[in-house]
Amino acid sequence: MRFDAISRRAAAAAAGTLVLALWAPQPAAGGVFLTRDEALELAFPGCEVDRETLYLTRDERRRAADLAGARVDSRLVVRYRSDCGGVAYFDVHRVRTLTETVMIVVDSEGRIARLEVMSFLEPEEYIPRRSWYDQFLRLRLDSKLRLKRSIHAVTGATLTTRATTDAVRRILALDQVLRKDPFRDGELVP
Repeated sequence: MRFDAISRRAAAAAAGTLVLALWAPQPAAGGVFLTRDEALELAFPGCEVDRETLYLTRDERRRAADLAGARVDSRLVVRYRSDCGGVAYFDVHRVRTLTETVMIVVDSEGRIARLEVMSFLEPEEYIPRRSWYDQFLRLRLDSKLRLKRSIHAVTGATLTTRATTDAVRRILALDQVLRKDPFRDGELVP
């Protein structure tokens, strides 16, 4: 008899907790902030931009992964070349359970010229401030381009900062590999 009363009270408490959890305010989810065309216009105002679709060889993919220190999952690379100089790449990656899309613009010297968050589907509270993203500007791929080295960590957004830093390293590595491939597009690339 006593066990039955305890079971009913435990079930009632669990149901109450579930109801409160469902009614409690949930963190606001992020969303889409920029379209591809809007982001390219911000990066290259008034410039002509051409889309290039490239397929990595197995060796290029391996070299990019080695340089980035992160996986390069796809053989397909889409980049946008501007007649004003610079190349834009878009990287979609998982932060925690949902994705972030960033546009990363690399200048002719292999440095970050611009970084824009285009979409962020995790709760907005996990997005670092604009000043955090700005610390990537003018950096190039080297051993210091890591969290807690050249890049400051952000309390409460650890997974975002790690995912974004990995994305920047991956894009800079891909850009470096594609620039140095002497046979890409049938011509020598400086």
